[in-house]
Parts: sequence; C-alpha cells; structure tokens
Amino acid sequence: MGGMSANPQDALPIRLNVDDSDSPSDVVDALFLGRFATGEQPYSHSSTIDRVRSGATLLPTGATVLRSARDDDRSATLAEGDGWTLLISRWNRGADVTVTAVSPELAEKVHQQATDGAQDEPEPQPDNVTMGFWYVSPRRGPHRTTRQITAGAWDEVRPNYTAPVADAMDRLMKVTPDDIAGRLLLLHGPPGTGKTSALRTLARSWRDWCQVDCVLDPERLFNDVGYLMDIAIGEDEGSAKGRWRLLLLEDCDELIRGEAKHTAGQALSRLLNLTDGLLGQGRNVLVGVTTNEDLERLHPAVVRPGRCLARIEVGSLTRSEALSWLNGTGENGEWEESVGREGATLAELYALRRGTGPASVPAQSPGADAGLYL
Repeated sequence: MGGMSANPQDALPIRLNVDDSDSPSDVVDALFLGRFATGEQPYSHSSTIDRVRSGATLLPTGATVLRSARDDDRSATLAEGDGWTLLISRWNRGADVTVTAVSPELAEKVHQQATDGAQDEPEPQPDNVTMGFWYVSPRRGPHRTTRQITAGAWDEVRPNYTAPVADAMDRLMKVTPDDIAGRLLLLHGPPGTGKTSALRTLARSWRDWCQVDCVLDPERLFNDVGYLMDIAIGEDEGSAKGRWRLLLLEDCDELIRGEAKHTAGQALSRLLNLTDGLLGQGRNVLVGVTTNEDLERLHPAVVRPGRCLARIEVGSLTRSEALSWLNGTGENGEWEESVGREGATLAELYALRRGTGPASVPAQSPGADAGLYL
C-alpha cells in the first residue's frame, strides 16, 4: 500500500490517551480517524443500514481486518485495503459503514462493495399495537397501564363500513402530524356500527407517530382536575420528542349533547380546553370521542369549524353492502331475507354470520356495552 503508514495508530496526529472508561470499540473508532485526520485519506463516504441482512459481513473482497471489538451493545471492525480504510459499527440489527480513501471515487466504490445487498427487507408490521389505558386507582390515584391489542389493517376492515364512512376513514387513516388542524376527533352513530373497531385500526395506522391511550373512566376525568392534569401531561416512555398522543373517550353522550347541564357543561369546557385552550398549549394531544348521539343533538361548541380534525357519522351498511359483506358478491340468495331494506349494522352482520338473526341481537341503549363493534 504505497504511501500508507504500516499501522493506523502511527498516523494519529495526536497522542491517544485511553483509560478504563474507554471500551475496545472506542479505541477502534479513534484509530479509524488517523489517516483521515492526517490527510493521507482525505475523502470519506458513509451510510447507516437500519436492518442488516443475516450473514452480511459488510467487508469488501480482499479487506484485511486490523481490529475487531465487541461490547455488550455494539461491535466495531476496522479493516483496510489498497488506499482505503473501513469502519463497521454494528448494533442489534443496524450498522454504520464509513470508508476513508485517497480519492472520492475510491471511497464511494469501496462503500458500495461493502453495503451492496446488505439491507434486509423491512420487518413485517405485527397485527398487534400497544395501547395505553388510564383509570383512577383507589390506592395510587391516576394510573396508566399498557397492553397489546389486536388491530386489523385498514384495507382489511374497510368493507365493514358504508361507502361514505369508508371514504372519510380513508383520509383519516393517512393523516400525519403535518395534516393536523383541529384536535378533536368525533365518531358518532348508533351502537353496533363499528366505532371502536375503527379506533383500534386507527391506532395501528398511526402507531409510527402517535401513542393511543383509552380513558376507562371518562365521566370522572373532566370532573377531577388532578386526574385531568396528570393525563394531559402524560407519561414519558422514552419516545421521540414531538410524538403525539390520542386520548380516547368512549360513550360520552351526556358530555357533548346540546342540553348539557351545569356539571356536564363544566366537563365540556375542560374537554375543549384540553383540545385547543391553554391546557392543550405546548402538548401534542388529540382527543377522540365516541357517542351514540345524533349529529343535530351535539353541542355547537363541539362541532364548530376548526375544532374537529374529523367528524364522522358511522352508520349502518346499506342493504346491498350488507349482502355483499355476508356472501362476498351480493348475488347469493342465502341472505336475501335476513337483511331489511334499511340495511344492517356491523354487529347485526356478525350475529347473522354466527347463525343468529338480527332479532337475536340485544337492543343497545346509549352507553351500553356493544362488545367490539360499538
């Protein structure tokens, strides 16, 4: 290797002092900089690989390994060839690959050889998503726990919704932080139409940028200032700065109906303050509310322009959509007499598929538990 120092450490322009706080990987990192620092190899090319393919060494053909170190959480490999030096720093499935060389063309060529075909296919997204659950514990006060929930992909559950609802949901599922205007997400409609199912799918669609938390006792939340403050501030789980949170409040009929009484009115005021008032300032918080109330009965303060990120009325599937859902094509006569002219809710369709008729589906009163398909 004409003109190159015999050892990288000989090229360091300054003395390298090492103490017991430095790991072997730290030493390898420092040695790598020698030839670049002296100008012997003044050109560099580097990249990060998020998922390295199993079996990929990241070493070009003919590379000579000079140092190799492995710590608990990473490894470092220093290698060289004619006119170039390579540092591979690996952790878990990822790696940083950096090449210094005597020319920019050589640095890029060696880097390409080291990384060609090394990127693994993206890991399939699991069906489960982590959701938080808030409640007031008698012993600990406001408390948050997490669990994995099953959530279908939107493409899979889209047929569960009538066409106008599905079109509105299409836009909602694709929302990113840059699209957020209003902070309130409102899903309203009769029981059994799939509001909760849609929210689980939304948690999956937004999981890269938004943590979804469900409030199990929403009637208490806005009447307990301490609880409200705890939930507004949230819990730091080490997530990236700027990550959004979506608080889900289900069956909040009394809270947001137009004739809200004094107590409910105070709660409504605090809800709106959390979304776009002083309490919500500086906090990336969205509030999702489900209700069985008709649109015209909702309080005007809730539905005023600019307040809602989305306001979707989730209704029954039409008769043709329901028949298509049941038998795939809508042409099979097996279900013709099972679905009325007004169509059917998602809960009724699942009941029919299980072998019970719509008459067997219990009547749901506002606030009643309609299982997975509220």
